[in-house]
Amino acid sequence: MEYTHTPVLLDACIQALNIRPDGTYVDGTLGRAGHSREIARRLTTGRLICIDRDMAAIDAAKERLAPWMDHVALVHQNFAELGGVLRDAGAAGADGMLFDLGVSSPQLDDASRGFSYMHDAPLDMRMDKQAPLTAWEIVNTWSVGELRRILYEYGEERCAPAIAKAIVRAREQAPVQTTLELVEIIKSAMPPAALREKQHPAKRSFQAIRIAVNGELDALEPMLRAAAEALNPGGRLAVITFHSLEDRIVKRTMQDLARGCVCPPEFPVCVCGRKPQVKLLTRKPITAGPEELEANPRARSAKLRVAEKCGDRNE
Repeated sequence: MEYTHTPVLLDACIQALNIRPDGTYVDGTLGRAGHSREIARRLTTGRLICIDRDMAAIDAAKERLAPWMDHVALVHQNFAELGGVLRDAGAAGADGMLFDLGVSSPQLDDASRGFSYMHDAPLDMRMDKQAPLTAWEIVNTWSVGELRRILYEYGEERCAPAIAKAIVRAREQAPVQTTLELVEIIKSAMPPAALREKQHPAKRSFQAIRIAVNGELDALEPMLRAAAEALNPGGRLAVITFHSLEDRIVKRTMQDLARGCVCPPEFPVCVCGRKPQVKLLTRKPITAGPEELEANPRARSAKLRVAEKCGDRNE
């Protein structure tokens, strides 16, 4: 079958990375390898390190990136371990890094993985199938308080208290086993007005549980700081987010990395010695235009933020 996957904000990402044919690049969220293909095909003597916590993505990339494998390293790892990945790959630094956050298209398309609220499947939601924590364990063993917290914090779900109580009531009768069972429980706890909203009633709750299963937000800020540290002078960091929680963390962390002196304003001279690590190239995030949205609806909520490591690229 011909490979036709189109990743979100592809042109903007390639432009943002400002790829050098002899440079070292990292795709920290390999997925279907759409971004990686476009990076790899621009390299001559350079190299591309592709990271994904999902072994299925690594296996599929061997075929999808076959023409460029002389320049590509595939690493089965969580991007939270970025520093170790670069050390193991023998990379002293990188000239560009790309992170496309959230659940990938293959994970959504494979109903058996349990990410989708549209298909019945076991409650799993693990991006790494070797990880111990599953959605089943969260739904069936976490306290009502913990369920309420993640639904509210990670899903921004207004009905979090009612949904958490409904889940606990249901599991007292029998464990909740599948995604569609969970969908019905969620819907039963929501008022009629919420059920009539444009988006699926279970979308926010499934997002929250998925984030908790995979520890997505916990890893994000440390990864961004490790990425900034590992970039060569003039290297670019490009990050795509798909919901407001991720975007706030990326925005806040990039702004902090771009800050210089933090001395109180009344100090006559700087005594902290702090220098900016990066400069922001996107004060406002880049979003998809009408043409891309028509061709790829998944891009609707995508936001791209870009920063550049301080220093001269030729140093």
